[in-house]
Amino acid sequence: MAYNKNELIQKIQSLDLLSIEEKSSLIDLLRSHKKYGLVWENKPEDVEERLRIEIPVLKEVKERTILCDDPTAPNHILIEGDNLDALVALSYTHSGKIDVIYIDPPYNTGNKDFVYNDSYVDSEDSYRHSKWLSFLDKRLKISKTLMSDKGLIFISIDDNEISNLKLLCDAIFGESNCIGVLPTVMNLKGNQDQFGFAGTHEYTVVYAKSTAFCSIGQLDIDEEGLEDWLEDEVGYYKKGATLKRTGIDAPRERRPYCYFPIMINNHTLEVSTITEEEYHMIFNPSSVTFDDEYVSQLVNKYSSKGYSVLLPSIDGVPTSWRWGYRTVKTSCQEIIVTGSINNYSLYKKQRPELGDLPTKKPKSILYKAQYSSGNGTSQLKTLSLANLFSNPKPIDLIIDLLKIGGGKDSTILDFFAGSGTTLHATMQLNAEDGGHRKCILVTNNENGICENVTYVRNKKVIRGYKTPKGEVIEGLKNNNLRYFKTKFVDREQTSRNMRALMEASIELLCIKNDLYAEVDSLLGKKLNKKVVRYFDNGEKRMLVVFKEEAIPAIAEEISKMEYSGRMMVYVFSPGNYAFEDEFVDVLDRVELCALPSAIYNAYLKVLPKKRNENDLNDLLNENDKEA
Repeated sequence: MAYNKNELIQKIQSLDLLSIEEKSSLIDLLRSHKKYGLVWENKPEDVEERLRIEIPVLKEVKERTILCDDPTAPNHILIEGDNLDALVALSYTHSGKIDVIYIDPPYNTGNKDFVYNDSYVDSEDSYRHSKWLSFLDKRLKISKTLMSDKGLIFISIDDNEISNLKLLCDAIFGESNCIGVLPTVMNLKGNQDQFGFAGTHEYTVVYAKSTAFCSIGQLDIDEEGLEDWLEDEVGYYKKGATLKRTGIDAPRERRPYCYFPIMINNHTLEVSTITEEEYHMIFNPSSVTFDDEYVSQLVNKYSSKGYSVLLPSIDGVPTSWRWGYRTVKTSCQEIIVTGSINNYSLYKKQRPELGDLPTKKPKSILYKAQYSSGNGTSQLKTLSLANLFSNPKPIDLIIDLLKIGGGKDSTILDFFAGSGTTLHATMQLNAEDGGHRKCILVTNNENGICENVTYVRNKKVIRGYKTPKGEVIEGLKNNNLRYFKTKFVDREQTSRNMRALMEASIELLCIKNDLYAEVDSLLGKKLNKKVVRYFDNGEKRMLVVFKEEAIPAIAEEISKMEYSGRMMVYVFSPGNYAFEDEFVDVLDRVELCALPSAIYNAYLKVLPKKRNENDLNDLLNENDKEA
């Protein structure tokens, strides 16, 4: 019977006859075999140690909420706090729900761009790369659990950590799920301060949750590219492939039903076909022969009526059309005629693959003049936020990544939010294509960045602002923004702590259900918020029940209510029992969930182990981290 390494370690740890030293020696031998992979010395992180004793929740800062009048407007979320804490909280609210992740993590240049345990990691730190890997490994592993089956993650990085990042992502997401490592030109002139070569690019690393389910979007053609396209009553088109079949399948014997005359009106250049009865006289499937004499009669017949009659041939040898008779008959308007009488050629109209405008497949090198890093700085300057944040990403780059990575209803996450470009880009793209994308931003408040840059920027984008030059910019008003901070509850599952987590979970439930409209009464009866809380936006409903003794009365009230669909009902329970017996008469109208066990169960999948759960395993892994 074969065991994996972790199973063997657990068996060794369970042997009471061995001393700690003997167990350590055996495990060291187990780990000493050579293998391909990325190995680094794990450096403990303070925020992770805190999660061994406390668990995070989210608390809304009501005074920073920005709401619009449209009840269907997307709810965007800004979380102030360490992104590891926030990712743990999101593991309950958004597990399997994120379609696009974009992050711009510290590049670990050694020039005060990466803080680990409240200290800058400089170029002389011998554990510089180990700290960076330890830092990113935890966050990427949780982010994978948040991704939907079709989800994609985009990571900006430069040469300092690109090789380590690629190996780390191979280990977490799987090498087969790497979509691309794309050089991304951010400075076409080149950085003249670099040694040897003037650097022009960074990288965008792209991985899928699963290539079997993901799809890659296309990018719009720019104005210069539109010059190659024409427009008719259907939309944009340009000359595509010749209608005449080429290659091994070209001979008419290979495609007998694709050999027939096509007529062109010499005055209007309109395309038409022979009759269906005439078409069926050309090829005899019983004898597998063509009636060329009859074809000649058809050519003479329609030529005498003022048509040019085309038959597919190459060097006088009969071939076949790419389209069959019925396709040509029903899609004559999709054929382009070029040349002149006695020398006409036919081509298919190439239509845009997606949407109303022509698009193109993204290239393996990302470049547009708008991607220049200087544009990101200029965009912050326009918002009167210059000098408050270094090297913000340009909006155009993020917009294109969102087009590549998701659809109009995607849920987007950026847990290195910085100046908030990803939310700005999300709202801008929604305004351009009528989308309903929702964005979640996470950033700490180091140097006031969350309050004074990320929040202020997107508040201005929603409400409108005046540039330093006095130009008034209209706001993208059809958006809501909700501001949250991370808070903590003791992790030990005592009765008191479970009650505290239940009470502190309201915002988590609102985020999970995208439902924030609280109602203070139920069927005209005033609610005691210490007993039950009720949320209803007209389409979705949610009840949170804190007191078990109130359940019979609440179930009776639900039986009197009129609504479609199911109401989400969260009930405090010390275990996994959601009091189904008490709701038996309305089980077809509710969806029950026991709290806080549902939150504990979600968190345990991503939280570090408690110190007292497996002290030996923690000790043995203190200096041995593998991916």
